[in-house]
Amino acid sequence: MPFDILLVSILRAIIEVAGFALLGQGVLAILAGKYREQNLFYRILRTITQPAVRAVRVVTPRVILDAHVPMLTFFLLFWLWLALALLRRHLCGLHGLTC
Repeated sequence: MPFDILLVSILRAIIEVAGFALLGQGVLAILAGKYREQNLFYRILRTITQPAVRAVRVVTPRVILDAHVPMLTFFLLFWLWLALALLRRHLCGLHGLTC
């Protein structure tokens, strides 16, 4: 497998983990309610998603509330995942591979 396709695949996998962790964190937030901070799995998922959420908080303006940043992070990760899927498809076509 060419290095560029491997790199794009690794980036997509990292984004998938962060995206699914954000989804799980959202589901647990709904199920656990105000006691979500006491839930061990919620804290584990928060630890996994914290770097992505902090990165989005740095690049977004202060007008956006902190409570909305995780949802914005999820949508940005989703669009980035789609863009990487299209890039991977394009790279596979350039190398003559069926991916």
